[in-house]
Amino acid sequence: MENRTARLTLLIDPRKKAMFEEICSAQDLTPSQVVRRLIRQYIIENAGNRELPAWLLAGRSPDQS
Repeated sequence: MENRTARLTLLIDPRKKAMFEEICSAQDLTPSQVVRRLIRQYIIENAGNRELPAWLLAGRSPDQS
């Protein structure tokens, strides 16, 4: 489990926020879970030559490379 001690604040259009929360709820996910997943995916896809730590890769499904 990741250590969740940092906070990220962002500004988003209220209509997009409402739709995002609605979709998250329909998938039984919290907006925070989805954002953490997106950030993890972005890091993995854009890390370049950086060595990625095992804890970052632990949440990946086997079909992701």
